[in-house]
Amino acid sequence: MHSDPAPAETTRDKPANADDRVLIFDTTLRDGEQAPGFSMSRTQKLRMAQALADLGVDILEAGFPQASADDFASVKAIAATLRGPRICGLARCQQPDIESVARAIEPAQKGRIHVFLATSPLHREFKLQMSRQQVIDTAVAAVRRARSLCEDVEFSAEDAMRTEPDFLAEVFSAVIEAGAGTVNVPDTVGYTTPVEIAERFTWLRAHVRGADKVVFSAHCHDDLGMAVANSLAAISAGARQVECTINGIGERAGNAALEELVMALRVRSDRFPGLHAGIRSQRLHATARLLAQITGQPIARNKAIIGDNAFAHESGIHQHGMLKHRGTYEIMHAEDVGVSKSQLVLGKHSGRHALRERLSALGHDLDDAALDKVFTRFKALADKKREVFDADIEAMAVGRDPEAAGPWQLSHLHATSHIGSSASASVRLTHEDGRVVSEAAIGDGPVDAVLRAVTRAVGHDFSVDEFHIRALSEGGDAQGQAAIRVIHEGRELRGQSVSTDIVEAAANAILEIANRIEHLHAETPVSTTAIAG
Repeated sequence: MHSDPAPAETTRDKPANADDRVLIFDTTLRDGEQAPGFSMSRTQKLRMAQALADLGVDILEAGFPQASADDFASVKAIAATLRGPRICGLARCQQPDIESVARAIEPAQKGRIHVFLATSPLHREFKLQMSRQQVIDTAVAAVRRARSLCEDVEFSAEDAMRTEPDFLAEVFSAVIEAGAGTVNVPDTVGYTTPVEIAERFTWLRAHVRGADKVVFSAHCHDDLGMAVANSLAAISAGARQVECTINGIGERAGNAALEELVMALRVRSDRFPGLHAGIRSQRLHATARLLAQITGQPIARNKAIIGDNAFAHESGIHQHGMLKHRGTYEIMHAEDVGVSKSQLVLGKHSGRHALRERLSALGHDLDDAALDKVFTRFKALADKKREVFDADIEAMAVGRDPEAAGPWQLSHLHATSHIGSSASASVRLTHEDGRVVSEAAIGDGPVDAVLRAVTRAVGHDFSVDEFHIRALSEGGDAQGQAAIRVIHEGRELRGQSVSTDIVEAAANAILEIANRIEHLHAETPVSTTAIAG
């Protein structure tokens, strides 16, 4: 693939005035963690908080200290450990909550107390049972108390987008006078649209007393799938803080996704002239993967920016374009979000250009007639498989049946593990030449032990560089896919296998690589004409 330069507006952050900085308020550890299935331990929160600090978030909402003793301890530990972001804690407009946040963030270099109170008619009547004046009085008292304990106070009007505009302006005017430095306009239930939220921000900035003295913030939920679009619309109308989460996790359908907001501002700088966020975008992919690892919640393959398919191309038309100039089908560089490179995935939609490129990368340079023969076999195999791998391509290039097993096959596998001690594994392999080899090994776990045993049995020198396991279905009998990458004689080789027994899947994945090495050693790269039909 040609390494064409990205368009100028998509490469790196440009210098901008401080007034044009969009502050990134990350609430992964608070709103994000409140979503079912995303709870984290204190140790995990600290690890995630450090990754967010390394990413460059401006404000890190570490939790809701009054919610539990553990949440308080987590916020305090983050405040004492992290340097860089402003550490924020959430509080209801109640004195115990506010004082709990103040104690939790006390060790922080920079702290913020974030108080919230619902303002919409629905919430006033059914949840709070308060009049308009009671809401204003409660909000003002809370902001004043918070301001006496912390220099930086944010006020959020919960369900702001379903609140009467005139009353919302009245509330914000009052809390600004009481000492709030940031006023947040949440779309708490993800109800609004981009046009509506832009109009609301424009109206508030014109009608709130003291609007020029504070930062307006947007906090959008994704119930209608518009959290990022609404956040961008708010920015276009003057919001200079956006509240978001990694991978868009959060209550119900989630929050605005940090990675999408950041890259939209960068890629579409023509629509947001001069605006920039201080995020180190090359860390986006790693930060998103860390969150998925900590929570055990996988990232959808088609997730924008950081999904497996975000920079992968299978269609032959797209692959042809990518080979000519990657700007034809990519609006940003994979490297800019921390992905090593774009991928041309070979499958039933792929064309000759991508196949030729992959064959060449594997050391097989074919003339047109030879390529036609391999391409015919490739298409037949691609109709049977979701993805055609390098081992399949090489098998076709040298005239072998890519679906044929061997020469090594697994005939016996036994693995055990014990708490507090090493795991062990024994394997027996049979070779098509009649050899039978048995080996045993110990390892850090049963998968590690079986990989070591298979490696000894086949006698090849390679080191495992990467190993991944993922479930392909649900339930106790779910199929698991093991994917392994090894380095052999300076060359990168990959193998994968699927089984309801993940240890067996790992053994067969490493065996696929061993078989590929056998074929590489036994057969020389094909010439431009010597292709089996």
